[in-house]
Amino acid sequence: MKRRKTFRSAPFLLPFLLFLAVPSLPDERVEIHSIRYFTHPTYTRIVIDVGELREYVYNRLKSPDRIYVDIYQAKLNPILYEKKILVQADYLSQIRVAQKTSSTVRIVADMNLDISSFRVWHLPDPFRIIIDIHPSKFYRPSQPGSKKLSIIRQLGLGVQRVVIDPGHGGKDPGCVGKNGTLEKDVVLTVSRLLKTLLEKDGLEVILTRGSDIFLPVENRTVIANQKQADLFISIHANATRNRKLSGVETFYLNFSQDPSVIATAARENATSTKNISKMKDIIEKIIQNTKIPESKELAKDIQNNLVSSLSKKYSNINSLGVKGGPFWVLIGAEVPSVLVEISFLSNPTEEKRLQSTQYRQRIAQGIYEGIMAYKHSLEKGTVQ
Repeated sequence: MKRRKTFRSAPFLLPFLLFLAVPSLPDERVEIHSIRYFTHPTYTRIVIDVGELREYVYNRLKSPDRIYVDIYQAKLNPILYEKKILVQADYLSQIRVAQKTSSTVRIVADMNLDISSFRVWHLPDPFRIIIDIHPSKFYRPSQPGSKKLSIIRQLGLGVQRVVIDPGHGGKDPGCVGKNGTLEKDVVLTVSRLLKTLLEKDGLEVILTRGSDIFLPVENRTVIANQKQADLFISIHANATRNRKLSGVETFYLNFSQDPSVIATAARENATSTKNISKMKDIIEKIIQNTKIPESKELAKDIQNNLVSSLSKKYSNINSLGVKGGPFWVLIGAEVPSVLVEISFLSNPTEEKRLQSTQYRQRIAQGIYEGIMAYKHSLEKGTVQ
């Protein structure tokens, strides 16, 4: 009697056959490809074109101050991956876009100054999410045509001599990373690299300290004034108890109610030898500082170029914006002056990066490009 032949599949073929049997599921995520913003005299509106109805959540976070919106079942068009949109409003610095998870898109609005309120809402057909941000009642927007050339630009003054100030030094190590990285060493290296870049462009550069020596913060702008500098750049590394916080930020001399700025200023001012009796004189110097507008423009150029330089080689570079703050190291300067916080030594990833020569070189390159952008703007004699 003939036996009936049966086919028995090998065990290793089973997963493959099951894979062929199950049809691939359609991608139900909506693609976000457009984000717009409009700045009005009393508020800024951000419009996220979603196209189809989607669930979303939003919140406001502090340190740094920002508003975020998470959109579910969504994906970014490749043109928007890790995109940063600079905003033309003093109270907002930028809009950041990222694919938070495989099915969630996050939009973040970073604030420079305090705001009075915000509203997140939506409109149908086509579905779009709207963020309205209202500045503080103390904010006074510039009217069209009201910007005037600063006295520096009116007189056609340029930049030839730059004083670079490597923060801390000697008995003052500054911030110390968990792995022992010293702020005073990092910023000295970056300052030397920056000096080399600027000198190649024909500028005269003076370091407030060229070695590991202690120099009181009050004496640093004195050096800049004595050397008749055209710009003063103080370079520092940041630190905070929140080890997840990362990024770069640039400060100019001014008052601030931002808790994160206050904390940074308190840390950087810790070595000051001045007493409370000098408070009136200090406040008057800040109020009478006629270089605030130009210092702010210099800070913007450095911040934008620093973020751009680092982003070309490294991922997740967080721009914390441009802010005013009461920093001792900037008080008394007779020229446009800024303090640059180049990264966080308290953040494990950024501490490791700050230990590398390549990362330090990218920092120096970004600050250099910012200084040159500011220098060229003066040569054009225009309002930025």
